[in-house]
Order: sequence, then C-alpha cells, then structure tokens
Amino acid sequence: MTEFFPEGILLNTPDNIAALRSAASLAEAMHEKMILECRAAMCDKEHNLILDLCGIRGIIPRDEGAVGIREGKVRDIAVISRVNRPVSFIVTDMIRRENGNIEAVLSRRAAQEMCIQNYINKLSVGDIINAKITHLESFGAFADIGCGVPSLLPIASMSVSRISHPEERFSVGDDIRAIVRSTENGRVCLSHKELLGTWEENAAAFEIGQTVTGIVRSVESYGAFVELTPNLAGLAELKSGIKAGMKVSVYIKNIIPQKMKVKLIIIDTFDTDDKQPQKITYFYDGTRMERFRYSPENCNKVIETHFGAVVRPQASSGELY
Repeated sequence: MTEFFPEGILLNTPDNIAALRSAASLAEAMHEKMILECRAAMCDKEHNLILDLCGIRGIIPRDEGAVGIREGKVRDIAVISRVNRPVSFIVTDMIRRENGNIEAVLSRRAAQEMCIQNYINKLSVGDIINAKITHLESFGAFADIGCGVPSLLPIASMSVSRISHPEERFSVGDDIRAIVRSTENGRVCLSHKELLGTWEENAAAFEIGQTVTGIVRSVESYGAFVELTPNLAGLAELKSGIKAGMKVSVYIKNIIPQKMKVKLIIIDTFDTDDKQPQKITYFYDGTRMERFRYSPENCNKVIETHFGAVVRPQASSGELY
C-alpha cells in the first residue's frame, strides 16, 4: 500500500534514491506509478519546474505543478516557490530527444491527486497526522499534509498559551504532529494544542519555590501573563518595563490546580529579539483523539475539545475552545 508523506520525507529514502538512479529505474517507477521526490533546480519563464534526476533532465509542466493550477484556482506562486525545495511527482513519460538525451516528464499534480483520493479524503476529525510547516501568516500556519497538499493550522489552535504571531511557535520546515479539526469542502483544518498536554501534565514539571524562565505573552492592568510552556501560563505581579515578548525569570509563588492558576513573581528581565520557538514536546503519541480535557477534573472551569461531534458550551460547565 502506498504511503503518503509531506514533501521532503521521501527524498533520502533508499527506494527513492534507487528509482532516480537511471533511465531504466525511472521507467520502472513510471510503470508502478511510484511517488518520487527530488529538489527542483529551477523554474523557467513559462513556470515549468526543471529537475536534475541524477543526470536525466526532468520537467514538471506548469499545469502539472499543483492541483488547481490548470483551473486557475491556485496561483503560480505554488510552483515558483518550490525552487530548491523537494517536490513530489510521478513519472508520466520518458522522451528521447533528437540529441539522444532522455527527458522525463513528471507530474506533481498527479501525485497530489493520488494523495487526496487515497489518504486525505479518508481522514476523519480526530485523526492525528504528520505535517510540515510550509509558511507562516499572521492568522496561522500552512502545513503540508501529504505531497505538498496544504492545510491550515489557525493561530488559536497552536497552543493554549496565546501568541501574537505563529513565528513564536513554529519555523518553516518544522515537522509536527497535528489533529484533524475539520474536513469541510475538501479542506482539512488542523489543531495542535491538544497534543501539548493538559494543565496538570504541564504544571507537574514545576514546583513552588522554583525560579524558571518564561516569556511574557501579554501585559494587563492586573498583571503579566508569562508562558512557562506552550500549554501553561501563569500570572505575575507587574514590574516596571515589562512588555510582551520579553524573556523573564520568574519565581513560582503558588500552584493552584483547583483554580488552574500559577502565581508568579518576576525576578529579572531579558530584553532580546530572539524569537526562536521553544522545542515542541508532545504528551500524546496515539493516532486518534476523541476528547481532550485541558482543565483538571477538580476544577470548576471546564476547558475541553470534542472531536467528531459538535458540542455547545453550557453555562454550568465553563468554557470550551
């Protein structure tokens, strides 16, 4: 059975390397309709992608560069932006030119259609999948979920701790795990925060009396919210000069599971432009999630996500997100 991956995963695998080794191996891959990968060397003025397949010239015609290009539903930037990046494709033809050189005609669109039909269309809400961050916008991150097919991860779904821009959580090229949040109109929308642990799981890494590093995420009239982990923030007493994005050292004054609160005192500040995202730690390694409850069981405020069903918040059960 063919497996489908974000672009770049197959690039250095033995099967992919072997298939690109010669004209004969490429012809065999064409016969078997194998999905292969290679970096795009250039994009010509007609927006055809040119690849070097171990000495054999490969070409992905513009209309074969991505699903939707031919119909005008996708802009040409989807092709242009692939230069020097891995692209998925299947070999559709092998042509011997007048000079005797063999040219391979390739289709990224066909690889994407195979991925959509045999993998993406079979995904269900709650499925946990691999994805690769491809670019960042103020409202969220786009992620490749297979053969370059994009999916949106909204900024509000990246972590429980709120951020002002996705660059504070991810970098382009990051390999991540994500949950299918919706599959409406053929578009997959992702969530990420449910894999980063509950309040209790994150709070278990800290103790009252410790002094640790955090990041100020917002400053309010009553205090500053300091992120200790992507899924855990505490409220610190105000200190002069504090601003969002600043790294700080904080003293943990109290941890109160019943109120889902961590009380902090800011000890020192570090004014830096370093926005390198924290290393992602996943607390869940399953392949599917039906329900995620962030808040402790003994907490009056309920924060949870239900996958696969629409759940409307009740006044007595607190907030859902």
